[in-house]
Amino acid sequence: MQQWDQTVSSEEKPNEKSRAIRARQRAIGRELRRMYDDVAQEPVPDDFLDLLRKIDDAEEQKSGKKAS
Repeated sequence: MQQWDQTVSSEEKPNEKSRAIRARQRAIGRELRRMYDDVAQEPVPDDFLDLLRKIDDAEEQKSGKKAS
């Protein structure tokens, strides 16, 4: 597997190499944000919402029993 910093030639100045690495990292970050933003916009499945409601109800009943 090729490492990221091997794509910059060893003849380039360290400053140029650093800039190239930062540019690549920014590009990767933009792409990851784009992918995860799409996922974050998806609706929560009804089955999952039902499960969360059941957990909330169980916690309310449990805390209600302790207060008695």
